[in-house]
Amino acid sequence: MRSRQVKRLHPALRDDIGDLVTRRPLPGPALPDLDPFLFLNHHGPQVYSAGNRGLPFGPHPHRGFETVTFILAGELSHLDSGGHESVIHAGGVQWMTAGRGLVHAELSPDSFKQEGGPLEILQLWINLPARLKMTAPAYVGLEANDIPSVEIAKGRLHLVSEQWDGIEGPIKPIADIRLMTVRLDAGGTVDIPVPAGRTIFLYVVAGEGQVGGVPVPAHHLAEFADDGEGVSIAAPAGATILFGHGAPFREPIVSHGPFVMNSREEIVAAVQDYQAGRFGHL
Repeated sequence: MRSRQVKRLHPALRDDIGDLVTRRPLPGPALPDLDPFLFLNHHGPQVYSAGNRGLPFGPHPHRGFETVTFILAGELSHLDSGGHESVIHAGGVQWMTAGRGLVHAELSPDSFKQEGGPLEILQLWINLPARLKMTAPAYVGLEANDIPSVEIAKGRLHLVSEQWDGIEGPIKPIADIRLMTVRLDAGGTVDIPVPAGRTIFLYVVAGEGQVGGVPVPAHHLAEFADDGEGVSIAAPAGATILFGHGAPFREPIVSHGPFVMNSREEIVAAVQDYQAGRFGHL
C-alpha cells in the first residue's frame, strides 16, 4: 500500500464556550471545509465539579447535514423534535441526520450536574449532498458496547461506520461516510486502506501520531494529498485519533449558523421553515 502524504497540518484554535474548554480545527483560517467534512469541535478534556451547570447546548435547529458526537469521557443526553431521546455514556456515539430539519438539545444529565466528573466530547458535522439534504431526520445512539472493537498490534480500532477484516460498524450512513476511532499504544502502528479520490479526515485527539513519517501533534488536523491508497500511522508514545473518509460532493456550500445548504435561497427557506415551526418542537 502506498501511503498518502500529508499536505498541511491545521492546529485546533481555542474557542471556549463559557466554562467549556473548546478547540476547533475545522473550519480554520486555511481550511474552510474538508469536503464532505464541515466542522469539528473538541470539548475538554476537563473535570466538572459537583453542582455544575452542565453543557450549554439547549434547543437549537439544524438542516442539511449530519452530526456525529463521540463521548470520550462523561455522559451526554440527547432530545430532538423527531421523538428521539437517549443518554449516552463514555465510549458511545450519537449519530444524527438533521436532513430537512429538526430541533435538538445536547445537555448533561442531572446525575452529571449533581456529581460532576471528567468530560471530553468530539462533535463532527458532515455535509449531505443536495439530493439528500431534505431527507427525513433520523438518530442513532450507541453505547460503547454497541461499537465493535478490533484489536490490532499495540492498539485498538473502534468501528462506528467503518469495516475491518469483515467486521462492520453498526452505522450505515446514507452518504457512505466511514468513521472510527484509533487508539495506539506506545510503538503501535496501523495501515488503513482508503480508495483513491476520497477525502481523509484525521484528527489527533491526544498523544502524537506519525503519519507517513510526518509528526502530527495532539489537537491537529491533517490534510492529505490524493497520491496513495491509504494512510500509515505510527505512535511512538501512543495516540488517540479520530479517523474517517468520504467521497467529496463538489457542490456549493452555503452555511448560516445551524443550516448548511447549496444556495442562499435554500438558507432563507430554512430560516422561514424554522420560524414557522416546521422543524417541530421539543
